[in-house]
Amino acid sequence: MQTIIIKLDSRKMKNPDLDIRYILPERIEKITSGRITDNGYDYITDTELGIWLATENSSETFSDIIGIIKKEMFCNNDLSESAEVYISPKENAEFNECTQVYTAK
Repeated sequence: MQTIIIKLDSRKMKNPDLDIRYILPERIEKITSGRITDNGYDYITDTELGIWLATENSSETFSDIIGIIKKEMFCNNDLSESAEVYISPKENAEFNECTQVYTAK
């Protein structure tokens, strides 16, 4: 499995509700029919939360995540304005091992 990380900065979010760490990956897993699955979360900095996801091919599936965050609201947040997406071909990659593929507008 490969790694996708969604980085959320609480300072850029309208409602920095920590429930998003469960709601967002559950929704992604449902919409992608399990092609992308929850793989935990961790704090990247004091204000940045990373949501780790697993998939067979991160370079092919990260666009599905971008589509979801552009179309849906999560905990009253428009993530297209605050999220960043990173990928790595490594399994359980650390944040610093990933390449940024999406930056919020």
